[in-house]
Formats: sequence, C-alpha cells, structure tokens
Amino acid sequence: MQRIIVIGPSGAGKSTLARELHRLTSIPLVHLDHAFWHPHWQETNRDEWRRVQENMVAGSTWIIDGTYGSTLEIRLRAADTVLFLDFPRRICLWRAVKRWARYRGTTRPDMGEDCPEKMDREFLRWIWRWNQNERPQVMEKLGGVSLGTQVVRIRTPRQAARFLQSVEEAQENSGRMR
Repeated sequence: MQRIIVIGPSGAGKSTLARELHRLTSIPLVHLDHAFWHPHWQETNRDEWRRVQENMVAGSTWIIDGTYGSTLEIRLRAADTVLFLDFPRRICLWRAVKRWARYRGTTRPDMGEDCPEKMDREFLRWIWRWNQNERPQVMEKLGGVSLGTQVVRIRTPRQAARFLQSVEEAQENSGRMR
C-alpha cells in the first residue's frame, strides 16, 4: 500500500481512518475537503479541481481521504489500494451529528480554512440517501479498477478497527525484519 484512497459516505469516518493510517505508515495524507473548500465554504472550480487532483496523484506515495464522485476516476486510476467504508446510513448520520456537536462553530482539522462545521436538512438528507443515490455510481467505478488495485470494503466500525490493527501488526513485523 503506497497510493491509498479512502472513500465512503459523509460521517463514515474516512478522515479518522486516513489519519490513523497516516500515523501508522507515515505515508503523506491529503484531505480532499481541505483542498476543495476555500474560506466561507467557497468551492474550487471544476477545471481547477481536476488539475489539483492530477497533481495530488502524481506523487509516489499518498493517502487521499474523500469520495468526491465527480473526480473519483482520477484517484482510482492512480491508487494501488482503495478503502471503501461501506457503512449503514444510521452509523453515518450518528457520526455526522457527533462531529457537528464536537466542532460546531469551529473549523475541523481536515476541512478548508474558515469553513466552520455546519449541519442542515439538505446535508442530513444527502447522507440518508447516499446509499441509493451515490453508492451505485461508486460501486460501478470500483468495478472498473485495474487488476492490480486492491479494494478493501469495510462494512462496520469493527472491521475498520481490525483493518488498522492488521496494518499496525504488519508495520511492527516489517520493523523487526530489518
């Protein structure tokens, strides 16, 4: 694993998993929300966003956190590992609400500068409908990844914890081998 993307619905825990993976491996980490959102929730324009991501994936090692379906194919082409947090919507909603309560009125570390945490009906509805609206397109794109790309589908928080534990054990074992 050298070029890793972490994808899934809002609230699934992508940023948390990516941060922990970065801690364990020291592979550079990029949060797409941090790159996409400018102060006061201003979006990066479409052409620039594609260029930004093409530059991101040009590196030899990275962890990129975020789904952003309209540009997912850029990252899928370059990744050697895809971690897909395919969680039930009730978990994602609960985690999104907890995140909002924790960061309300402030900007969380993985978000663009001066983008204070917010919650509204539209966002909650988007999370609720992600499995029916966004997930089918993500699954279709995952079906087209190259043969050498490892796709790890993580369906529960417990599976995520086990995955991280296996990475930690592999890191410890590789350290002993040297």
